[in-house]
Amino acid sequence: MAGLNCGVTLPLLGVLLLGAAHLTGGAAFEIGLPHGSGITVSIKPGTPLLPGKTCHIVPRTKTDTLLIKSGETKGFSFSCPSPENYFVIEVQRNIDCMAGPCFFGEVQLQPPTSGLPTLNRTFIWNVQAHKRIGLELQFSLPRLRQIEPGDSCPDGVTHSISGRIDSTTVQIGTFCSNGTVSRIKMQEGVQMALHLPWFHHRNVSGFSIANRSSIKRLCIIESVFEGEGSATLMSANYPAGFPEDELMTWQFVIPAPLRASVSFLQFNVSNCERKEERVEYYIPGSTTNPEVFKLEDKQPGNMAGNFNLSLQGCDQDAQNPGILRLKFQVLVQHPQQESNITYVVDLSKERAMWLSIEPRPSRQSRRFVPGCFVCLESRTCSTNLTLTAGSKHKISFLCDDLTRLWMNAEKTVDCMDHRYCLRRSFPLLVPGDILQLPVQLHDFSWKLLVPKDRLSLALVPAQKLQQHTQERTCNSSFSYLVASTGPGQDLYFGSFCSGGAIQQIQVKQNISVTLRTFAPSFRQEVSRQGLIVAFIPYFKEEAVFTVTPDTKSKVYLRTPNWERGLPSLASVSWNISVPRDQVACLTFMKERTGLVCQTGRAFLIVQEQSSAAEEVFSLEEVLPKPIARHHSFWVNISNCSPASGKQLDLLFQVSLTPRTVDLTVILIAVVGGGALLLFALGLVICFVKKKKKKRTKGPAVGIYNGNVNTQMPMQPPKFQKAPKDADPHVYAVIEDTMVYGHLLQGSNGSFILPEVDTYRPFQGPVGGCPPSPPPTCSRAPTVKLAPEEPCPGFSPESESEPYTFSHPTKGSRGDENTAVPLLDAHEAEQPGE
Repeated sequence: MAGLNCGVTLPLLGVLLLGAAHLTGGAAFEIGLPHGSGITVSIKPGTPLLPGKTCHIVPRTKTDTLLIKSGETKGFSFSCPSPENYFVIEVQRNIDCMAGPCFFGEVQLQPPTSGLPTLNRTFIWNVQAHKRIGLELQFSLPRLRQIEPGDSCPDGVTHSISGRIDSTTVQIGTFCSNGTVSRIKMQEGVQMALHLPWFHHRNVSGFSIANRSSIKRLCIIESVFEGEGSATLMSANYPAGFPEDELMTWQFVIPAPLRASVSFLQFNVSNCERKEERVEYYIPGSTTNPEVFKLEDKQPGNMAGNFNLSLQGCDQDAQNPGILRLKFQVLVQHPQQESNITYVVDLSKERAMWLSIEPRPSRQSRRFVPGCFVCLESRTCSTNLTLTAGSKHKISFLCDDLTRLWMNAEKTVDCMDHRYCLRRSFPLLVPGDILQLPVQLHDFSWKLLVPKDRLSLALVPAQKLQQHTQERTCNSSFSYLVASTGPGQDLYFGSFCSGGAIQQIQVKQNISVTLRTFAPSFRQEVSRQGLIVAFIPYFKEEAVFTVTPDTKSKVYLRTPNWERGLPSLASVSWNISVPRDQVACLTFMKERTGLVCQTGRAFLIVQEQSSAAEEVFSLEEVLPKPIARHHSFWVNISNCSPASGKQLDLLFQVSLTPRTVDLTVILIAVVGGGALLLFALGLVICFVKKKKKKRTKGPAVGIYNGNVNTQMPMQPPKFQKAPKDADPHVYAVIEDTMVYGHLLQGSNGSFILPEVDTYRPFQGPVGGCPPSPPPTCSRAPTVKLAPEEPCPGFSPESESEPYTFSHPTKGSRGDENTAVPLLDAHEAEQPGE
């Protein structure tokens, strides 16, 4: 190699016969190339920019192409004033380092651009060398920046570099100016092409050639950073496949105290028969050099000092080789304070959970933006990091602004043994190791799973919740998003925040509860809020909301799936409590729903919980006016199968006002009560006097005498002989409450009134279950159901039908033993079971 670099140069500039003369009638050029220069100049048609117009080389040739070889001199001109729109010029020089002395040093533009026509120009240098000879292209400032083939550079100046493997040409890359690539080393030859636009007055090549020893690989690309910045680099032949079983290396020069991180932007792997495709790192200070990674692995980051990255191919399958290609980015920036802090995230006790740290969505910027990396064990860094359950993780951050990152997590909680899970509860809490990280938590979701048709779920907040509506928005630092998660289910119950009236949310089946944060202050507020989930017996409602309104504010409630409408045949209920001294006003925010049912009926049911009285309204008609309720009540909304178009969505309001009583009513009640009291007192006095008179007239009547024959002559017996197990002394009717009166006298002669059972209305709450919707009939189109026309197959009695008391009338014959006086009966009834 030393014999080749003997300092021999070819002073071609002194012997090149180049000239340009201006002749009468137009511009003319003359180019002369000396013998042995290895230079060929060709002028040929390019892509015409002005279709329909023509331009020719004078003197004309058959192909409109002018070729000037080494040792020739030719003069020419163009038939148009703007030949740059029709022709291009290509100057190619062959340098043979295998046959004799090789030129090394700064490469000149020969012929100089000042002596060439103002056409788009391409200078090509073909350097041939032995396989054991290394060639190095050194680029002066500004260095090169790699782009994808087909992309253009801002100034129009591009560099295309190719190498050789035997007789095969390998494209190393296409480059622009103003980058980090300072040197490219190859062996067995190199081709360098410099493309200059016609308007660019560049007169230097900008690179030099040096000989080196064998590099024993396809190429080595050196990238030098002088400050913060990034570089995007690609494998050879990108986006085509990397050569089989080849090795390519990138060397990075990183000044102190900057740190570098590697990210793979795009890659593909081939089908290997032997060996394995991989990337290798030589990292300063590492005790395991080279560090080997698969292309699928997270790549190293937070590296201080220079390092190397190598891409190694494999022996590919001849039948189905596939392609290996790689596009990656190296980001260099100043270390941050957080990069020296290690955080421990202990998920070893978790069973089904993951945590992802990722960039926030943001607008792309053309200026350099320092990267935001999450590093695992301080070395494996990436813009996205996912931590899984069952392990303890150590992480750090390499980021200038941690607000550019956020966290999302999900935890699955399932309990499939309904006998064990029933009535059990547990809190929904964010693990403390996650809250201590310096990155904002965006979403933490709990997937709550229960056995189908066996258990349901109840969500009980520490503080009452408010449902987010347009009329009353949530302004807190976090909210709970509740939605169903079962297969085929798409039911969003709503967004809820603290400071409302919802005391409990019960849902039928599997749900997802997502804690979504909006401000860093949620860490202090969420500890006071809290949410407990309990497994409860299964019920068929989609959801039941327990609401305790506040006297100071109105409560706005809306049906689930507000944006898309309540699902077909779904039923939702609200259990609304009303204090004794308050009156609730139920107001619907619109007059009509606009709903048209295809099958079934859609109902609104308002039911008092104290009396079980209910009102039923059709949701296809006008909604009721504001309704006043003095006691706690249910609101049930049951959907039909709507026709295409408008879906069911309802928004209603509940407000409380103090219960007031008119003064006139109070006075009338006092006067009436006094009069009634005086009247009752008079009756008692008369009753006592009458009984005293009866006591002086002889023995009390109604004394039972078993020896008296009560059978009237010539009359059939009134009572037949009873069976043995019957009690012959059971009477059907006792009219006189004073029978056995002598037994009712006390020691002081007064009468002791017996305690008798009388029916009193039930005063306690009967609102444990929501009202059952009326039966629906599937039909199309929808018609009104008449009360006297029940749906086919519908039984008027159901398990939820309340019991009522009815009193017999004179015309009733339901039970003659109690409806007919004893002495007027002509025929005794046989005792029934």
